[in-house]
Amino acid sequence: MNGTATARATGSPTDTGGVNSALIALIVAVATIGGFMFGYDSGVINGTQKGIEAAFDLGRLGIGINVGAILVGSSVGAFAAGRLSDVIGRRNTMMLAAILFIISALAAGAANSSLLFIIARIIGGFGVGAASVTSPVYISEVAPANIRGRLTSIQQVMIISGLTGAFVANFALARFAGGSTAEFWLGYQAWRWMFWLQVIPATIYFVALFFIPESPRYLVVKGHDARAEVVLTRLFGAAEARRKVAEIRSSLAVDHHKPRLSDLVDKTTGKIRPILWAGIGLAVFQQLVGINVVFYYGATLWEAVGFTEDNALQINILSGVLSIGACLLTIALIDRIGRKPLLLVGSAGMTVTLGIVAWAFSNAVPAASGVGVTLPGNTGLIALVAANLYVIFFNVSWGPVMWVMLGEMFPTQIRGSALAVAGFAQWIANALISVSFPSLVLSPGLAFTYLGYAIAALVSFFFVRAAVTETRGRELEDMTG
Repeated sequence: MNGTATARATGSPTDTGGVNSALIALIVAVATIGGFMFGYDSGVINGTQKGIEAAFDLGRLGIGINVGAILVGSSVGAFAAGRLSDVIGRRNTMMLAAILFIISALAAGAANSSLLFIIARIIGGFGVGAASVTSPVYISEVAPANIRGRLTSIQQVMIISGLTGAFVANFALARFAGGSTAEFWLGYQAWRWMFWLQVIPATIYFVALFFIPESPRYLVVKGHDARAEVVLTRLFGAAEARRKVAEIRSSLAVDHHKPRLSDLVDKTTGKIRPILWAGIGLAVFQQLVGINVVFYYGATLWEAVGFTEDNALQINILSGVLSIGACLLTIALIDRIGRKPLLLVGSAGMTVTLGIVAWAFSNAVPAASGVGVTLPGNTGLIALVAANLYVIFFNVSWGPVMWVMLGEMFPTQIRGSALAVAGFAQWIANALISVSFPSLVLSPGLAFTYLGYAIAALVSFFFVRAAVTETRGRELEDMTG
């Protein structure tokens, strides 16, 4: 094995070229701050619901709309970003997302009406949607094929870190203030500061993006081969850079034109490409299993079955820590055993654990206070353990793997357009699940709601077996469909 080949295998630079591990690490670290912001902006709502309910005099439907507002923005942001990243570039799209995060955080904390709060959260949703689809595709376009899965999986670690960071911040603010609705600094209630703290990581994200390069594959698509070669030389060395530019250019040569949505239709059959249906299925099933009910309504859910606000917020933190651990396991496995086996294991595990949670809630009885329900005997402990095992199964599989596959499974010519559609579908499914949950708690009830999620997890198992093709170790230029 020659020096360059050795460098590519080990990730260590050599005099003759090779992988620039330090630059790739910087790129991944910066790009995945978008994942952190995605998680923080999504999770911060978890501890603020009492505050917005009291401030804006909301009922259950109103809470669902205010919580779900970010998801409306996210679906639009994901669709727009997929196409926008083909026009202005991956890095510039992430910069725009960072600006939107800052605006949203300031406005949501300052909102004095439900309407203004919803507008602020929709703006934040634009940023979340943009970051959710742009960060993984950007990482996949600069990472070596043999470690692309584990590097892209870091996005999910950062999403969960953002969620956990929001849970910790919410818990700390509520504890110091004496509750989420109690006054804190400068006479403002703690729940408002939960949003304002988000400005700090959002500003770090924006500044850090100036220190990483544009995606070389985007540059080739735009005809800037020389600039792409400079970036690839910094990443992999001069010889490999020339080869990759030629390879990318060759993959576009068959039908080279500016990427457009019509590329998603197979010109031979006149039908939507099968690879897009597979991507949409992955995106939608990731939400139909109900994971964001845990992330958005965790505190409310556990309070509904007898836990205090303080205990419920601590359970959120526990779920976040377990999620990070599960994602780290995925990083160790995804480039060894592949994407499809992890998805199958996750689907099977979620089916069982969600079924147990559904059984536990079927035993709920009215609380002695007349408000909410309680789980008798050890049923509450069983529900808590099963729910956290469900979170582990999700985050060792569908959480990170879906984003990895969306970032790498599509051919270069349609990657931006396909991500726009799949990302839009993912956030629409997210919105449907999240907005409907507060009403489903009342009718048909938690047991039937979780049973529905379990059925979705079971169906996802057979979907993966039938429709998903393994992408482990394949170069992006070799993707077809």
